[in-house]
Amino acid sequence: MLHCGNGNGGLRCDEPQARSSPFPLAGRALLAALAKRYGVAEDLPDKQGITAMPPPKPAVLRQKLELQRKAFVAARPESLAVRRDRLDRLVALLVDHAEVLAASMSADFGHRSREQSLLTDVLPAVSLAKYCLKHLRRWSRPERRGVMFPLGLIGARAEVRYEPKGVIGIVSPWNFPVGLTMAPLAQALAAGNRCLIKPSEFTPETSALMSGLLAQYFAPEEVACCLGDAEVGQAFCALPFDHLVFTGATSVGRHVMRAAAENLVPLTLELGGKSPVIAGRSADIARLGERVALGKLMNAGQVCLAPDYMLVPEDRLDETVRSLETAVAAMYPTLAGNDDYTAVINARHRDRLQALIADAVDKGATAVAVNPGGEDFSAANTPKLPLTILTGVNDDMRVMQEEIFGPVLPLMTYRSIGEAINYVNAHDRPLGLYYFGSDAAEREAVLTQTSSGGVTVNDVVFHVSMDDLPFGGVGPSGMGAYHGPEGFKAFSHARAIYRQPRWDVAGLAGIKPPYGDAATRMLARVLKK
Repeated sequence: MLHCGNGNGGLRCDEPQARSSPFPLAGRALLAALAKRYGVAEDLPDKQGITAMPPPKPAVLRQKLELQRKAFVAARPESLAVRRDRLDRLVALLVDHAEVLAASMSADFGHRSREQSLLTDVLPAVSLAKYCLKHLRRWSRPERRGVMFPLGLIGARAEVRYEPKGVIGIVSPWNFPVGLTMAPLAQALAAGNRCLIKPSEFTPETSALMSGLLAQYFAPEEVACCLGDAEVGQAFCALPFDHLVFTGATSVGRHVMRAAAENLVPLTLELGGKSPVIAGRSADIARLGERVALGKLMNAGQVCLAPDYMLVPEDRLDETVRSLETAVAAMYPTLAGNDDYTAVINARHRDRLQALIADAVDKGATAVAVNPGGEDFSAANTPKLPLTILTGVNDDMRVMQEEIFGPVLPLMTYRSIGEAINYVNAHDRPLGLYYFGSDAAEREAVLTQTSSGGVTVNDVVFHVSMDDLPFGGVGPSGMGAYHGPEGFKAFSHARAIYRQPRWDVAGLAGIKPPYGDAATRMLARVLKK
């Protein structure tokens, strides 16, 4: 059975959720309470509302797809002004409802920092949409391509036109439920497509809110949401889209790819993996500790690009642990009641993280809980977890086999940079790789001898925030990319167009039967070393 809801870090969408129902009422009463709790203005959609409803059946999903496909075909060709209008509406949706979106995400997580939600979910999507608006005209121009000599001299012309594919399916995850829905949506709209969205059932309030907001700002033949659990996700991924984007766990990505293959649907898979931090011998360890702690504890480590483990020089291990402890204490003097520190998504994921720690300790690792306020996190219903640093780890431990996706950070040591490089290369190619150090030769050795989806040097995660850089994985960490011009091209069909001149090119070149001396001369001229 296919399970292609949204998961990360080993989460499977067919497993029971912490909540009794995947679709609790997410109407005006709830959001009014959220607005009051967080002191935000209540400005909610009227059109279609945001109400609890039964999950759509496969036939309904197909009807939504066909509605968009028929509208896409009937409207061709659409002007760039139409695309700009859709992007403008998307920006307005995000800006006008940023506070309520942040409040709904906090409700789904049990607690999530308002500022973090605005910085890591809303702002990146707004930024990417504006970036697309800025570059749309240039991206959309036909590209002149070369033709074989001497055809260009007699009037032959070749070009590539980037045309919209049609209807794009977007399956978004729970860890950044707004940003990882709206960012690919922005680039799909920029390329001239229509979009169906399957948001995560693990963030039901946010998913329902986005569904209602999108219904207010877009017609159903432009953009629509399909709310539902893993069964709906299975049916969604089996639809004959013109392109499908999935963000989630590698294990689920395999099922998605299998489902898409039935209809030969092209895919963009944004997966995850174990993104390493390599601390070079020239690294400023205090700076490294601060930046790794910031990246690791953003969203409580529930980030596909979060530093998953560290490789540090053998003689700098203790210094690295101290630098991490100092950095955490400076940013989060307390954790349990700290509005800046985000909760783990649910009890099941919390139990999984604690099981990873216990397994590592049972097999010989040392665990250091970084708990600056000395708070008690032992209660079963505690939604937050402190950072746990693990030393003495090895590949027999689950924590070094699975993507962690939470506030647990294993540290391994190396004697030479070649040993660190070899360790990275002996495992699946990661989504991100992070190198700290000022030694240019060592840095280039890491960059040229390893492979990863992307790299940030002397920091972590930051490469994904650069709108002009492609974001994507390689191998088990993903395929394809969006962001940058690559995103526009991913959601476009590069259509090759050749214009033949009025001359009898086939006859002149000797490639028209019956073959004779002209063909012999042409082959002798070109078929050589």
